Amino acid sequence: MSIQLSLEKRTVQGKKLKGLRAAGQIPSVVYGGAEPILASSVYNMTEKVIADAGYHSPVTLVVDGKNQLAIIKNVAVDPVSRRILNIEFQAISADEVVEATTPIRVENFEQSEAAKLHYVLAMVLEEVSVKAKPSNLPEELVIDGSKLASTDDKLTIADLQLPAGVELADKELATNTVIANVYDPVAEAAARDADDAAPSADEAVSTDAPQAE
Repeated sequence: MSIQLSLEKRTVQGKKLKGLRAAGQIPSVVYGGAEPILASSVYNMTEKVIADAGYHSPVTLVVDGKNQLAIIKNVAVDPVSRRILNIEFQAISADEVVEATTPIRVENFEQSEAAKLHYVLAMVLEEVSVKAKPSNLPEELVIDGSKLASTDDKLTIADLQLPAGVELADKELATNTVIANVYDPVAEAAARDADDAAPSADEAVSTDAPQAE
């Protein structure tokens, strides 16, 4: 999927960025060239590009009529309004190996014995950093959950099938690192109810203590 975003160079910085944002623009910086490029882009269009590309797919930036391949490295978001405040792009070339954060998706869990027992799949690791050339960067990594059967079963890094030309960025990431596991919601609810019904230590002492005459 080809993702493209038009950027306009900007001179506005600092406190003046507030006016730029009020005008429906998102300020951005493109690193990786001879010098950083200060730029901006239309909010709605940029928001869609971020949703489509995430931190894993390359984006073709169009700046002054020239194309520059890049990946999104950071998106600053207002903690209250959740509006995008700023974006950092990293310029890349088609031939270089780059690092990107790729989401993990478990498929076929509905077909597993665990699902038939009404167990629930819990994601422990939702994304992982990979290295690849831009054309090989996967949109997601898929792992098969059809063989999960009991609450003792887990999916780990060893179960990941990496596409050709893709490798994990963290070489020290253990193969037994858990990606997802299974739990029984009924059993966990019963355990919580039992804990809630049990007397606290203070209550037990108060109940067992001899009454003063």
